[in-house]
Amino acid sequence: MRARAKSTVTEAYESTSRGRFGRIAALVLVAIAFVVLVSLGTWQVERMQWKEALIAAIAERRSAPPVFVEEIEAMTSAGEDVDYRATRVSGVYDHDKERHFFATHEGRTGYYVFTPLMLADGRALFVNRGFVPFEKKDAATRPEGEVTGTVTIDGLARSRLSEKPSSLVPDNDIAKNIFYWKDLDAMASTAGIAADRVLPFFVDADASKNPGGLPIGGVTQFDLPNNHLQYALTWYGLAAALLVVSGAYLYRQRRRDISER
Repeated sequence: MRARAKSTVTEAYESTSRGRFGRIAALVLVAIAFVVLVSLGTWQVERMQWKEALIAAIAERRSAPPVFVEEIEAMTSAGEDVDYRATRVSGVYDHDKERHFFATHEGRTGYYVFTPLMLADGRALFVNRGFVPFEKKDAATRPEGEVTGTVTIDGLARSRLSEKPSSLVPDNDIAKNIFYWKDLDAMASTAGIAADRVLPFFVDADASKNPGGLPIGGVTQFDLPNNHLQYALTWYGLAAALLVVSGAYLYRQRRRDISER
């Protein structure tokens, strides 16, 4: 009898110890999960602040008086961000070397027409003149828009891309002169322009109307989604829910332990 009682006490102690260890392990996991969730929420808050600052900077650049393209070039050489800065440039279009970037505009499929603008010093700047519908890809179908002589373009500087932005983006179809991402080097080489004779950025022309109505200028997109507050609230909400659920579980366990004594 005495041995059986001792065994029972030992089993009860071991069971209590296992239960206590399990609760401690659960608390450690809950604490880790809570820290992770709060960290993710805080990261989204930081991303939100960064995005808001970026949107404000873009708005300021767009509304600033245009600077000549030489200043944009100097800023690029200094490593400064030139994206969306208002600029002005003069030159002569080389329409025979225009490149076509697959795009949509107001629900229509077509292309942005990137045409090298030849500057007075012999160098070239690729200008996104705007959108043409799919059936107007061939410049011969829109001769009125192939303006000649020296022109002055107001627009926005756009930074070049160092690589394809995503693996989901198709490779450029060089043979058909269809670009799915803005590879400046490829645009220049396929147009027969030496890389050292091309300015290292693009310019998106403003909405000034071209003769014949094509290309349609002013196609720069400014829609920068900013859903980071929603994401932050989601992560913080999950962290709060975890605390509530964990607290309720511990409360029930405590009540059960008291009742079993």
